[in-house]
Amino acid sequence: MKPTHTFQTEQIVAGYDDKTILHGIDVVIPSNRINVIIGANACGKSTLLKTMARLIKPESGNITLDGKSIAKFPPKQLARVLGILPQSPIVPEGISVTDLVGRGRFPHQSLLQTWSKKDYDAVAEAMEIMDITELADRNIDELSGGQRQRVWIAMALTQQTDILFLDEPTTFLDITYQVEILDLLTDLNRKRGTTIVMVLHDINLSARYADHIFALREGELIAEGPPSEVITTALVKDIFDLECTVVKDPVSLSPMVIPKGRYHVHN
Repeated sequence: MKPTHTFQTEQIVAGYDDKTILHGIDVVIPSNRINVIIGANACGKSTLLKTMARLIKPESGNITLDGKSIAKFPPKQLARVLGILPQSPIVPEGISVTDLVGRGRFPHQSLLQTWSKKDYDAVAEAMEIMDITELADRNIDELSGGQRQRVWIAMALTQQTDILFLDEPTTFLDITYQVEILDLLTDLNRKRGTTIVMVLHDINLSARYADHIFALREGELIAEGPPSEVITTALVKDIFDLECTVVKDPVSLSPMVIPKGRYHVHN
């Protein structure tokens, strides 16, 4: 049976350094779905993700998991349900792939506990899912950007959480690796039922892979729903200030945004 949770925010106000970025956001995360947060730069996408993951304390409002405020969860207990991969995580110097992936087991271990078969199996499974088993003994410093990102996601998977937050997991990657990472995350969602919430920069990849989209503008939620309902010419103009045409993606049949620009419009 797929793990189902109720995760929601109520009137969240949050920001950094005395600057408010989120202005009263209400969201209910659809369980067992791929959820993508979109919006222009500096609209609050990453701030919302970090606030939901308890990395930022909201100024006001409430965030609940299965009816209980996440502020009341002990850190390890929350980390067994909710995993997060931040943007551009810092790589510990001189660490191997297996050692880094293994750090994801921390929430499941007590101070004096030695590694169990379940811990080893969780690491092996995560590395297999991310197709990095052959990199097990390599140093992280030796890997390409795409390989490193797969290792970081494997570490998050090793936590074996039901909910996974990812902050722009495809940033700085070539298109081949972007599609590969999103395909692997889709496998995880479809096979294990993991609820995925991620920030993506590319609106067409968002429309292709998301089951549910949250669209932000200047710290406010202005639209949400399936890509077929949310991605419209009016919304793209509203949140990106971009004139475009929306057509059907010939591969996925999802909406695809075609920017007009000033030089290639034919009447």
